[in-house]
This record gives sequence, structure tokens and C-alpha cells, in this order.
Amino acid sequence: MIRTVFLSVVIGLLLLPGCRNAQKTGPPLRKGTITTQGVIDNFEARLEAEHTRDTTGSVSAIVFIGNKIVWSHAFGKADNEKNIDASASTVYRIGSISKTFTAYLMMLLVQEGTVSLDDPVAKYLPEIRNLKWKDRSDSAEITFRELASHTGGLAMEPGLWNAAAGPIDDWETKVLSSIPTTEVTFTPGTKFSYSNIGFGILGLALSRAAHQPFVQMVEDRIFKPLGMTSSFYIIPAGLEGRVAVGYHQSGLFGGADGALAKMEYAGRGYKVPNGGIFTTPSDLARFIMAQYSDSDRLAKNYREMMQTIQTPERGKNGYGFGLFVVTTDGGSKIVGHEGEVAGYYACTLFSPAAKVGAIVMRDCDYGVGKIPLDVRDVVEGLVNVVSK
Repeated sequence: MIRTVFLSVVIGLLLLPGCRNAQKTGPPLRKGTITTQGVIDNFEARLEAEHTRDTTGSVSAIVFIGNKIVWSHAFGKADNEKNIDASASTVYRIGSISKTFTAYLMMLLVQEGTVSLDDPVAKYLPEIRNLKWKDRSDSAEITFRELASHTGGLAMEPGLWNAAAGPIDDWETKVLSSIPTTEVTFTPGTKFSYSNIGFGILGLALSRAAHQPFVQMVEDRIFKPLGMTSSFYIIPAGLEGRVAVGYHQSGLFGGADGALAKMEYAGRGYKVPNGGIFTTPSDLARFIMAQYSDSDRLAKNYREMMQTIQTPERGKNGYGFGLFVVTTDGGSKIVGHEGEVAGYYACTLFSPAAKVGAIVMRDCDYGVGKIPLDVRDVVEGLVNVVSK
């Protein structure tokens, strides 16, 4: 079964200080002698060890500082059967990291006045009133703010059979069919509960508000302006050979193959705004670097809202808009997201203040190992170097 990524996983396994005692590979980083190159060398050694431990598929990674990619490397094969090496131009799926794009699009529409964060979603998508409320005496209206921060009260998945299957052209129909089968389990705005269908609904509501197709808006307002020429929701004709085979293990002891991943290339049902993007590490880096660039078309105050904890359980760790937000032992804020779909895993983290970050993509959806910890440690290490 594909691992579902949500707050307790990311906070518990990826970012909490308690993870610091996990065994590491690669050269040690001695306090007082830490350098950018030392941090990157350590990261590379650890990723190489991860790949050596399980050589199924490939691992591709990038480190960026400011507006520049300072290191990138790919380990292994993008296609084992055809003996094709992974490279910087290899395309992977990023799963739930797609939610960050949906939240960013929302903030662009907020900036231009198309929607307000506290608008009821029903203003543009009245069908949302057909959700299955646990207590329908609750008259609360779910807002854009609540969907984008996973505080809308929605279940993680709808009750609709096969909701996460089907061609991309039908994703809106799948969202609408899913709404009456999706439970609202608590009063919106009162707590955090990760919801994939919530982001599916969010994407459709944004499309309704702007009177434009969701995918087209992401392409026109994010991919094209940022030069993300290898990013898409449907694989363009002629680029099939650049997509890494997504190795998925069927059953506990089954072999890994790309059959399920290839079947999902045509679409994953309603899972477009919450998990539909194909991209490369370098393209994703362009998007992430924009999150702390004052030259970005999204104004600083809106970017900072995305990177600020919006969940009611306020503290050092929480969720913003499309981003997990964590405060490290040293007081630095690190934000990012994980993602996983059949055959693929991805993780990205960055520091908005230090303007550093890292990305890892993998075309195998099991045995992720210490990759999330590796990404966290390289980002924290770079923050320490930049802050010296």
C-alpha cells in the first residue's frame, strides 16, 4: 500500500529534534568547521548510501542557495529494463508537493482580488454544501483559508469508490461526485486534519472563481513565468522517454515494476490539484526559490502567509498554506512538503530566511529510508553555514 503523507508523518519522521540521534552515513560535520561544501558532501554521501542500500530505480537531488542551484546529482537508473541512467533532465511525479502549487495559485488569486481567504467556498462552488456533515446543525461555512490549511474538517479521502482513478479530463467530475460522499467530522477551523479531497475541492473552487481551467491556470501563472519547461500534468507527446519508470511493489513480497505507475499517467481521478504534477528537480527548485524571492510575482506578504502556521494547534510545528512549517532547535523556520504516488517519492525543504533548500526525487515508492532526514539535515546544515 502506498504510504499516505500527512502531518504526523512529516513532523514525526522528518523534522522533529528527536530524529537527530538517527544513524547517519557520510563524513561527520564537526561544529566550528562546517562549510557549504562539507554539508553538500555529507548529503551526497548519505544519498549514495541510500541508493546503494536499494538500487531499484534512481535518486535525483538538488541543493540551492539564493537563486542558484549549487549542486545536483542523480544516482541509478531512470529505467532499469532499458538501462537508462537518470540525469538532471529526468522527470518524476511529486505527489502531494502539488498542493504547494495549488496554494500558491490561490494566493495569486487572493492578491489580484479574485477571491478572499475568508470567502465561503460555497460562494463559487455551491455543491460543497452537499458534504456529509457529522452534525448538520453546525452552520459553519468552509472557507478557502480552511481548505488550504487542512482545517476544513474534511476526511482525508472521499467515500466514493474509485475516486482516485480515471482520466485527468474527468477530474472535476470526480471531485463533484466525491463531495456527497466526503465526511465533515468537526467544525471547520477548530483543528488540523490532512485532507486530499479538500485540496481537490480547493482546486475546483479556484477554477470556478477565476472562470478558467485549473490546469491551464497553473501552466500560465506558475510553470511558464518561472521557466518550468519540464513540468506538466499530462506527459506531452515526445517526452515519454524522459519520465523515470515508477517502480511500485505489489504486496509485501512482490517484485517492483512500473505497471501501476504507467496506468496512472493518464490520470488519478480527482487527484489533480492535490497530487498530479510531473516535474524535474531543477524545475521544482525554480518554484521553491520563488517562494523567497522578492522578484517573484507573488508579493512577500502573501508568500509569508503560506509559510506561517495557520493551524489552530499553534506552536513550533504546524501547517501553513500548502506547506508544513517547523521551527528547529536553533530557532530557524524550515518549510516544505513530501509527496508520494504509485512508483514515486519526493521531498523538498527550504529556509525562507536563509534562502537555502534541497530537493530529492525517487522513482520507487517503498523503502524511502532516511531520505527525509537527509533532506532536513542538509537544509539545517546550510542554514548554520549561512547564519555564521
